[in-house]
Amino acid sequence: MDLRRWHYFAVLAEEMHFTKAAARLFVSQPSLSQQIRAFEADLGVALLDRTGPRFALTGAGRVAAAEARELLDRLDRARGAIAAAGRGDAGRLRIAYTRSAPGPLAGDLVAAYRERHPDVELALETGWTSLNLARLAAGEIDAGFVRPPVTAPGIEVAVVGSEEVLLALPSGHPLARRRGRVPRAAIAAEPVVFWPRENGPGQYDAISGQVWPGGLPPIVREEPEDEQLMRAVAEGAGLAAVPEHRARALRRRGVVLKRLEDPPPRIDLGLAWRAGPASPAVRAFVDLAVSARRGPTAPP
Repeated sequence: MDLRRWHYFAVLAEEMHFTKAAARLFVSQPSLSQQIRAFEADLGVALLDRTGPRFALTGAGRVAAAEARELLDRLDRARGAIAAAGRGDAGRLRIAYTRSAPGPLAGDLVAAYRERHPDVELALETGWTSLNLARLAAGEIDAGFVRPPVTAPGIEVAVVGSEEVLLALPSGHPLARRRGRVPRAAIAAEPVVFWPRENGPGQYDAISGQVWPGGLPPIVREEPEDEQLMRAVAEGAGLAAVPEHRARALRRRGVVLKRLEDPPPRIDLGLAWRAGPASPAVRAFVDLAVSARRGPTAPP
């Protein structure tokens, strides 16, 4: 059915005057009259009572007028929703944080996106780098924060921030009382608590290569999560190297955080997404992440 005729009839029902309705629609009066008769033929019912000096709406005409307005309003909403989706202003976006960086680097980016695109539904999860990459490849999430360097087929990664890596020391350790930055030589043989390399090989290698350039000392304990890692340090199992924001967020009694001598170790935070065509919502998030990339954060 011709939607234009629904529009013509809705305007005529509002104006109740052919000349005024035709002027509003930018058509001639005979053309409008012809379209209204064709609309009645489409519906198979008379919508106008033309027996008097001025036409009136029939019972069916009154129903048609209400339905026409509702239909046209719904069409306008549909157009707006479609246009918003095309701009990335609507839809659903599934994002996974990485457990090592749930703080301001990723959180502020998600908050900025939410503010710019309030009609996009955000589904937020948390995983580690290897899990986020696997879920991206499987199509279970749309974007995920990861710790570069990352090499995964079909996945693109943009670095969106950087932070320093701190040493977490048991409070009773002699280095915990040392003033200033800690020399790397002082920890070259100290027992270490670390997480499994398979959780994030790039981050693991980046941290270990910068903190222990001569090679990792003995790893006396592996913990899958930073919370357990910090607990192990508090228990005196060994020292650990932890990204600054995570270390400060999880700081607990029995743990002292120290900075290493220059050059301070740093790790990047990346945003990963599937290569190839992306939905407008994903593209808008990626573009925001790239444009808002943060450089090194200043030490407090």
